[in-house]
Amino acid sequence: MERQPLFIAPVFIAEASSNHGRDLDRARAFVDAAADAGCDAVKFQLFKIDRMFAPEILALSPKHRARAEWELPLDHLAPLAEHCSARGIQFSCTPFYLEAVAELAPFVDFYKVASYELLVTDLLRACAESGKPVVLSTGMATVAEISAAAATLTDAGASDITLLHCVSAYPTPAAEANLSAIAQLRDLTGLKVGWSDHTRRPAVIERAVHRWGASAVEFHLDLDGQGAEYAAGHCWLPQEIAPVIARIRESLAADGSGFKGPQPSELSDRDWRADPADGMRPLKHVRMTYKGEAA
Repeated sequence: MERQPLFIAPVFIAEASSNHGRDLDRARAFVDAAADAGCDAVKFQLFKIDRMFAPEILALSPKHRARAEWELPLDHLAPLAEHCSARGIQFSCTPFYLEAVAELAPFVDFYKVASYELLVTDLLRACAESGKPVVLSTGMATVAEISAAAATLTDAGASDITLLHCVSAYPTPAAEANLSAIAQLRDLTGLKVGWSDHTRRPAVIERAVHRWGASAVEFHLDLDGQGAEYAAGHCWLPQEIAPVIARIRESLAADGSGFKGPQPSELSDRDWRADPADGMRPLKHVRMTYKGEAA
């Protein structure tokens, strides 16, 4: 019986964040860039600033009010979902207010709940009750908070849950990635656990996969360095992330099944081994019919 590989290739999720600039053509380009880079899914965010930040904050903070320019229009959902389907990539979106769960339901393949909303049990419950897979980031959270959130999802009927170990600093210093927490969360919950990257460091992503078995890798993507969030330093460009994904996929494919036996590429050489009767190559039955090589 063939053994399964030690690690399964992770799902790669490209987070468009607010780098789309409310431009549908640019948003479609994020889908294309994610698909071309080898991603399995692309994710957007559905929020309304006046539902995200308290009025007393918005009244005093022009910076937070300006984020209204980052809101994804609802009428972009259907064309983005269609474009994802055409490119063979999953479409996901983060709901930041309760009604957004229903607004996204006809379009998304899975929900992603952000670290900042981990404590909002009504939102978690609504995502779980949809019957769709749920991915939950765990930045800033304690073990007790993560356990409670996971229990909320499970109790509400979610059957496909992925936790993402995350450090909610933009960017995250590589020395603070704390990747070994992936194993702790897996042991604690029995759920799939991945890594949400804010380091923009290939070595960190590769370590998350190869050492800690991350089942999913999420990263922030920008197309050209012109997106609203790129200057902060946590967003990858397509030409940066594509070789990282390709290298991980290639190296995981090299693991094979774990069953020791002749591989297809070496089968033709088996008869050219030394014969145990005289120690000479090839095996005697080959020598008896050998016609020589063409000049």
